[in-house]
Amino acid sequence: MHENSFKSTALAAMVLALAPALSQAYETGVESDNAPVASSAPALIPLTAQVTAKLPTLDNRLQKTDRLMKNLSDSSDPLREADVWGRIRSGYAIPDINNQLVANHVNWYATRPDHLARTTARASRYIFHVVQELEKRGMPTELALLPFIESAFNPQAFSSASAAGLWQFVPATGRDFNLKQTMFKDDRRGVIASTDAALTYLQRLYDMFGDWQLALAAYNWGEGSVQRAIKKNQSLGKPTDFESLADLMPAETRNYVPKLQAVKNIIANPAQYGLSLPVVDNQPYFTAIDKTSDIDITVAAQLAELSTDEFKALNPQFNRPVIIGGEKTKILLPQENAAKFTTNLAQWGHALSSWTTHKITNARERIETLASKFGTTADVLRQANNIPQRMRLRAGSTILVPKTSATMNMNITQEIADNATMLFEADRPERVLKNVRRAAKGGKVEAPISLVKPRIQRGGGNSRAKARH
Repeated sequence: MHENSFKSTALAAMVLALAPALSQAYETGVESDNAPVASSAPALIPLTAQVTAKLPTLDNRLQKTDRLMKNLSDSSDPLREADVWGRIRSGYAIPDINNQLVANHVNWYATRPDHLARTTARASRYIFHVVQELEKRGMPTELALLPFIESAFNPQAFSSASAAGLWQFVPATGRDFNLKQTMFKDDRRGVIASTDAALTYLQRLYDMFGDWQLALAAYNWGEGSVQRAIKKNQSLGKPTDFESLADLMPAETRNYVPKLQAVKNIIANPAQYGLSLPVVDNQPYFTAIDKTSDIDITVAAQLAELSTDEFKALNPQFNRPVIIGGEKTKILLPQENAAKFTTNLAQWGHALSSWTTHKITNARERIETLASKFGTTADVLRQANNIPQRMRLRAGSTILVPKTSATMNMNITQEIADNATMLFEADRPERVLKNVRRAAKGGKVEAPISLVKPRIQRGGGNSRAKARH
């Protein structure tokens, strides 16, 4: 017999055996919150007529036992909650902290309902998946709120430290957790891949410190920094919990756990702070579709009957206008749109992808020349490849270009996708380059061509106007 079935049967037998006592305790508890606790041996205590009159009938006892059994059974089912917020609340497991920093952050969120509304609206796409993954691992469900702090649930968030995605992985840590970062794809922004990596990382940190608050501090500050802080307090005979180490932490880390606690408090009881949360159904928002051939993002969105922005919100890891197909390539779509995608794809009579790659072999191969060669414009090539203005590509770079009749039925290989790179240099007119070469050889240098119009003071010498670029 399955272990869970055995436990359920044993529990049912125990409850039925104790039905009279449980039923009486239930009845007494309903009458008064201050009712005394029932004796462990009620049969040995003579019952007064008043108490006897209150004893439930056998039918009532059975009904209440059934209800109690149902509640016990439901308590192990996370889907019993009406929405995801309730499911998160029921899985809170990290000890609370209550200090002035928490109060400050609660006040910050409570006085910015628009920010909370935008963040929770974005979260509604991803949070069911995060909660489900946490529950699979037996982790505290309030960790699903961590992207409130990291990225405001914006998978396109990019920090000054080059951290990216919902969970804000920096490049090196992302690579440590097998998050692929190529010209075509950045898994740090992928919903499924980054969530799996973040939870694995948090589990590792918890195993290291045995404390969720310290694990969170290490997620923000680094495990080495937290270990050094612990050793310093140990050498001084001081406690090593999060709040005892806080004075040794940088301000961002010192505020990190209090920020999560503040969001946790608000999610626990938004009405207390005059706030409301959007209803997020306690069911999957998206499903994954395998894609083995290349497909343009605009085509994929069209087949799924989604706006391009909505498609990108679920598939933010793709860096270019084409998704490279492969055995491991998946796209995420809302449940109802996945069926539309499959139906429309079967009826699609056109090419799925309009892009291929071209490798720059000559440093003089300018963007304008390439655009003319492939029947497009320089602006289109720059936008498709994220090439900044006034920059040119160095030899060895690989870029996307429109397909021709010869390449129409060809996919971009995984080898090209994994190894493609782009190297930039300043795009200077040929005349300037010739001057540089002549100067290097000691020749005559012509007057350089000015690339920026000189600013001319107009009017009466307004100093603020002169300073403004």
